[in-house]
Amino acid sequence: MPTTNLKDKAAQGFLWGALNNGTMQVLNAVFGIVLARLLSQEDYGLIGMLTIFTLIANSLQDSGFVAALTNRRNATHRDYNSVFWFNICVSLCLYIFLFFFAPLIADFFNEPILTDLSRYYFFGFFIASFSIVPRAILFRQIRQRELAIMGLVALLVSGIVGITMAYNGMAYWGLATQTITFNLMVSILSWVFSCWRPTMLVSITPIREMFGFSSKMLITNIFNQVNNNIFSLVLGKLYTKVEVGTYSQANKWNLMGASTITGMVQGVAQPTFVQVGDDPARLRRAFSKMLRFTCFISFPVMFGLSLIAPEFIVLLIKDKWLSSVHFMQYLCIGGAFLPIATLYFNLIISRGKSNIYMWNIIAQGCTILSCILLVHVFGGSILHMIQTYVTIIILWTGIWHIFLYKEIRYSFLSAIRDILPFLFIASISMLITYFATRWIDNLYLLLVTRIFLASFLYLATLWLFGTKILYECISYLLHKKQTKG
Repeated sequence: MPTTNLKDKAAQGFLWGALNNGTMQVLNAVFGIVLARLLSQEDYGLIGMLTIFTLIANSLQDSGFVAALTNRRNATHRDYNSVFWFNICVSLCLYIFLFFFAPLIADFFNEPILTDLSRYYFFGFFIASFSIVPRAILFRQIRQRELAIMGLVALLVSGIVGITMAYNGMAYWGLATQTITFNLMVSILSWVFSCWRPTMLVSITPIREMFGFSSKMLITNIFNQVNNNIFSLVLGKLYTKVEVGTYSQANKWNLMGASTITGMVQGVAQPTFVQVGDDPARLRRAFSKMLRFTCFISFPVMFGLSLIAPEFIVLLIKDKWLSSVHFMQYLCIGGAFLPIATLYFNLIISRGKSNIYMWNIIAQGCTILSCILLVHVFGGSILHMIQTYVTIIILWTGIWHIFLYKEIRYSFLSAIRDILPFLFIASISMLITYFATRWIDNLYLLLVTRIFLASFLYLATLWLFGTKILYECISYLLHKKQTKG
């Protein structure tokens, strides 16, 4: 990929990451709206019960080697080849295990249909194992353009398959097939774009050399998936399919917004920090700029999604999902802090401190699980559980900062200066928009007005105060436009 320096490469990575994740989430939203109109809460509830098992299996098949390969200064074909065959073997063993474990999953949730559904649905992660190394190569090289094309094509094809099956009455089978098709397309295209091919000369040495780092990443990724999907597991056991489906629908839209920004950060942060090297001053400058950019995007997008949640739900996926509005609003507030946490732990990982990342995620997961179970024991509702979860996610940013400070001496006051202006301006813009538009009765007009007014207030305020990151973004985009012209 033609680049002049690391700064341009990171900027291009952010730009392509934004286009990739933004376009993917728009397509995801379109497909999600159509599917939500065709399917019921029970259909989403069944898939929601299985999601955590698939995500944990994905973490196990990856085994932390993608991050390990990215951190490896001079990765060779032998390294990639060894990881590829290791992942294939692990994935096959996992699928066989889950195939025979499926009846126990069905018994746990008291849903007999989950036996056959899970055996079919879980096959998707085995297919995904073929793309791990090719995607790691593209990720290491910050080739966000290829990753963007790959994701968009896979999403488009799988979305069409899912909608077609749902329209023909195959309900949750359509949702499962959509996931399998997505993984299949990603695997095919990752091989095409990476131009990498495995060989039969396998060495266990690279696995041993990377195992110390990757094993910690593996444990961390598992707990990360548990943290992000704990409600699907807890609610699936304690509540009905309808309640699980209602939560899953709310969280889906929250994650669409948050993952758009997180994907931008994730695709650039770790490889950029690795290439910056061990200079603390340069790392502080790079981290500070990325933090300001992340906050500049994350707070208005996620707070804005929380603001328009009622109109969004009713107009796009019908009022049968109205009960998910309050869930979505709180989840989006917490979702605004997920990209910030992603930036923090990517710098920690780039410093080779996978143990810090691991123990912090484990502690966070145990805290979340303990607190939401206590809420349930004391008679709290699902909404109270979500409020507790969001509070922990926000407060945990401070825990991440403690470990970051030890690595690069980036002070808490510096973080406050980088975060608070965007948090404050986004919050005020949403509050003014909310009170200024309460009189509008037409839902379509209300939705459009809130989006445009909130965007105008936020950007105008940043412009008025001469916010550097806004000028830099405009300057970069105009420069690229002039260069192409």
